[in-house]
This record gives sequence, structure tokens and C-alpha cells, in this order.
Amino acid sequence: MRSIGLRYRVGVLVAIGAAACGSAGSALLPAASAIPLGSWGGDSAGLVVGDTAMHLHIACTFGDVSGRVAVDPSGRFDVAGTYVLRAYPILVGPTLPARFAGRLVGDVVTLSVTVDDTTQHKQVVRGPVTVRLGDPARLGPCPICRRPIITKRR
Repeated sequence: MRSIGLRYRVGVLVAIGAAACGSAGSALLPAASAIPLGSWGGDSAGLVVGDTAMHLHIACTFGDVSGRVAVDPSGRFDVAGTYVLRAYPILVGPTLPARFAGRLVGDVVTLSVTVDDTTQHKQVVRGPVTVRLGDPARLGPCPICRRPIITKRR
């Protein structure tokens, strides 16, 4: 049973990561009451915002927030979520409590994540990173986003 749950979680992460790596968002920007739905990308970062959750990659780490992320009238947000600091080269976890804070301005979100690393007994900050709606994520060597290397035999 445990391996089925792990395979499911890894499958979901791969699907979300693939969307963050290559898809362009087509969502229209609503009045700034929540971060708009779609795929967002930038240097070392990818963000996928859905109806029920937000998923963020910074380099080869990642985190999640449940529900839509509301923004105040100035576009600011600060929400609780979870984060995995040890995700590369393989996912070893654990999932840690975290705060996602930033600001939405037009089609750009700038955010940081403060992770309560309960295994190392310290706080870890990832970011700030800037992502734009519809831009591809540029995550470097992260295995989720790496293009396959095709070799030809002679």
C-alpha cells in the first residue's frame, strides 16, 4: 500500500512539473483577488496555479499550497503550505511546514518560501523568485524538467 501512495505522489509531481516546465498559460487575468490560474515560469522557478492548489518549484525543490491563493488589494499574499527541500537527485523528503509570501503585479508574481526545516532545526528561505504567467520554467538540471538526451548508435 505504501508504494502505491508514493507512486501516486511522484506521478502527480511529474505531471505538475511537466506542466510548469513547458506549458504556456492561457488564463486571463481577473481582478486581483487571487493568483490567476495557469502555468508561470522564470529563472530557476516554475509555478502552477489550479482551482484547488498551487505548486511551486524553485530549482530542484518544491512545495504546495492547498486552495486558491488570495491576494490583498495591493497584490500581496502570505499563506501556509508544505515544502520539500531534499528533492534532487531523488525525492527523499520529508515534507516540511512552510510560508509562501509575495506579490502579484499584473502577470508577474515575486515570491519567497520560508521553510521550517524540522530535520535540521533551522529556517530555510528559498527565493525570492519571479515568475510570469505563460512563460516557461527554466529550472536547469532538475530531473523533472530535463529534456531527454537522445544518442544515435553507429
